[in-house]
Order: sequence, then C-alpha cells, then structure tokens
Amino acid sequence: MLQPLPTALSQDHLCDLNQQKFIDDFNRRPFKIGHQLSDHPLFALESLIELSKDLPADRVEYNAGNLPVSQDPTSTPQNGLSVEETIQRIQQCQSWLVLKNVELNNQYGDLLDQCLDQVKPLAALVSEGMTHKQGFIFISSPGSVTPFHIDPENNFLLQIRGTKKVWMFGQNDREVLPETQVEDFFSGAHRNMQFEERFRERGEQFDLSPGEGLHFPVVAPHYVENGPEVSVSFSITFQTQDSSDRQTLHRFNRHLRRIGLTPSNVGERPGRDNAKLAMLRTLRKVKNIVRRPADA
Repeated sequence: MLQPLPTALSQDHLCDLNQQKFIDDFNRRPFKIGHQLSDHPLFALESLIELSKDLPADRVEYNAGNLPVSQDPTSTPQNGLSVEETIQRIQQCQSWLVLKNVELNNQYGDLLDQCLDQVKPLAALVSEGMTHKQGFIFISSPGSVTPFHIDPENNFLLQIRGTKKVWMFGQNDREVLPETQVEDFFSGAHRNMQFEERFRERGEQFDLSPGEGLHFPVVAPHYVENGPEVSVSFSITFQTQDSSDRQTLHRFNRHLRRIGLTPSNVGERPGRDNAKLAMLRTLRKVKNIVRRPADA
C-alpha cells in the first residue's frame, strides 16, 4: 500500500528554479534546475511496484535496456519478466521501464501538481496556459540506454536516484530533425529516430545526479545512458498554448504536403502560422455548428 505524502516536504521547496534562466531558455534551450525529491518515499522501489499495480496495464511500458542508440521500435527486445519482477530485479535484469500518467494515482497526482504549481507562474511569463499535465517515472538498470527519440511535451526530468548522461540536440536543427519527421511524429509516428554519428558534434551532453533536473524543449532529440547504478527519474510535463499551436501547425503542414503543396516550416513565418491557426479555428467552429443538433 502506498504511504501518505510526508508533511515535512514544503511545496515551496520541491523545485529550485531561476526566473531569468527560465524566461531566457524555456522551450528554446535545455537548462538545469534543482529539486528536493531525492529522498521522497513515493520513489522507493516498493512504492513504485505498488504504483505499477494501480495503473492501467497500457500505462506501463518496459523492455530490455541494453539497446543501441538507434533502435527500430518494431524490434525492441523484451526482457521476459513481469512488471513486478522487472522492478524488483532492476539492479541485475538489464531493463528499462516507464510508468506513464502517474497522475492517475492521487498521491502521485498531488506530487505532480505541487511541482508544476512552482513552474506555472514562470511558464506564464513565456507562454499562455498550462494544460495536459502528466507525470512519468523512469526506472532503469545500470548501463541501460534510452534510444534516440523525441517527445511532444514541455518536460523537466528530475533525477531521483542514480546518475545518467543525456545527449540533447536542437529542436530546430533540421540536419538532425527534418521538418517532415516532426510532422509525422505529431501525426502518430513513433518517437524513435535514427541516430547518425555525424550528429554527435551538434549535440550537448548533460550529467544528471540526484537533486538535479533538466529541461527538455519540445521535440528536442535526445538519448540517455545510465550510470553504474539503478536510475529513477521523474518527468513532469505539460503543454502550453504555444506548444499546442505548434502541434496543430505541424499536423496541418503534413496535410498540405500530402496534397502536393510546400508549406513554410513552423516558426519561419509567424504571420503565416497565425493565419493558418485562425483559419483552422474558424473551420473548427463551423464544423461544430454544423454538427450541433437542431432544436426539437
């Protein structure tokens, strides 16, 4: 059974954020933050086993952890263990596991809210709104690899236990991440990407230890290598109006390409982006009116 949240942890001290750094770099460049969650009992392996039982089965993903940086998602090797066995034996079983949408559990949802309540006023200085708040907990064996991939959310990865190295690349570096690949991703393609050795010099390495966190801009390509110990990390993620709008634009641009047009890349021509968004909002309103049942 999960233990109650400790009252000794003050909400005001869960995350250490620098306001100017946040304003300058949020969703533009990666930057480190601090946090006070490393000794939190909700991240003990016993608590995480209980959480895994509480979540829907499709909210738990796991596989072998000794993977290449480039991994075909259709052939990712499994570890042959149950979820509970994987967490219990994580020190030895060479595995990687993620518990998704941990906010579905009230205690983890409360903790996620406490963390994001500190982020929200700073995010509001950069972009309107904070929606789709989600939490993910990563549990992985010593030396395991998270393959090269992209993610759709504004993300702060908080390192709870163990160490890891993160290699991150620019979200707008189209040598590494072609525009069409971003469009495909937001239209349902898998997160994994092909890594080429020539990319390496274009990236930046970050070392994370307990008490440290790292901001991942939306769709910033990255891969992760664990240190010599078991790693537990907590991702606190959300969308803003800007990130939601960009997803809409990427999906729309993909549609335009499929009918033979060549749209400008998202962000290159803000005026065109705004015009597209206004048109799509109008079409959505019209569609809703058309679908609305007539009064009896």
